[in-house]
Amino acid sequence: MRCGLHPFTPWAVRLAGVCAVLFTACRHEVMAPEGAPAAQPGEPVIFDLANVPYSTLSAYRFFTGDLADLQPNAGVLPFAPINTLFTDYAHKNRFVWMPEGAQAHYVSDHEPLAFDEGAVLIKNFWYDNTVPDGERRIIETRLMFRRNGVWEFANYVWTPDQIEAHLDMDGSYLPISWTDAEHGTMSTTYRIPSASECFTCHKVNTDPLPIGPKPRNLNADMAYPEGTMNQLARWVQEGYLAPGLPSGIEATPDWTEPSLPVVDRVRGYLDMQCAHCHSDQRHCDYRPLRLAFQDTDDPANLGVCVLPDDPIDPSVTHIVAAGDTTRSMMHLRLSSTDGAVRMPLLGRTLVHREGLALINEWIASLGPPCP
Repeated sequence: MRCGLHPFTPWAVRLAGVCAVLFTACRHEVMAPEGAPAAQPGEPVIFDLANVPYSTLSAYRFFTGDLADLQPNAGVLPFAPINTLFTDYAHKNRFVWMPEGAQAHYVSDHEPLAFDEGAVLIKNFWYDNTVPDGERRIIETRLMFRRNGVWEFANYVWTPDQIEAHLDMDGSYLPISWTDAEHGTMSTTYRIPSASECFTCHKVNTDPLPIGPKPRNLNADMAYPEGTMNQLARWVQEGYLAPGLPSGIEATPDWTEPSLPVVDRVRGYLDMQCAHCHSDQRHCDYRPLRLAFQDTDDPANLGVCVLPDDPIDPSVTHIVAAGDTTRSMMHLRLSSTDGAVRMPLLGRTLVHREGLALINEWIASLGPPCP
């Protein structure tokens, strides 16, 4: 068995918003008309747990003015994890919103924050300089919201005219090309995930959960309109994170920071790209790898000199063959675009060139050779 897709179950259907859980947690006592325009200054976010997910993104009023400007409404707080998941070079931004009185709570440095009822995580995906007109094209907006003690998903697909985004949990493909200074012109068939695909990555056992908002991955400064501030401190200031955090919260190494030791950068990279599946009680926990940052101080959990359990290529002798990328399964999977070989399985059809270069540099630095 390889790390594959979780079957579309009735549970996954419930994540699409089919269940009716009658719990209302509105920051303001206002009901949303379907297809309401983006909020104007002074108009509040509308989020009624008895009626979400709404059919259109604009109905929530998370953003003010023209929807495509993605300007956050009052109480919609931007955040930026230290390391982010690669998704075929798509740009992303992220926001959190909570109803009055709701907070997130510290559990540990490496576990996702525990969010109260009604909390919403918002993530937008787009490409700049799209072909042929050179314009920005927003592809999708993903929501995760907390209802009745369970995280649920709602995905919104943007219209070509960028005026609105509509709820769609079935998954779809979008061919797209763009240019950038580093890579020139690139193309992919972008995958907008289905409900079951969301669940494949966002789960512990059968419980859905976020990936990015962990204290160690938020313990960094961010530039806000009112000034630069540590993100955890800003969440506390906003009332979105319970005060009394422990001192000395570990920060995940930024894999893009060249001054850091290469092994620390690799551990930070694999923590975000791979650990949501390669950890205990996750989708690929039957594999020998354990790639969460707190586990990779042990080289064996990184796969160093560990025998592969898939006979994909007879020339591959170890998951990570010290000093030799050509015999390393990790290199093979990260350099492949074949759906039967590549990793991560979901969210990537292109090779992440910069990430692969980092992995190759690290493998080449290892020694002595594996027996």
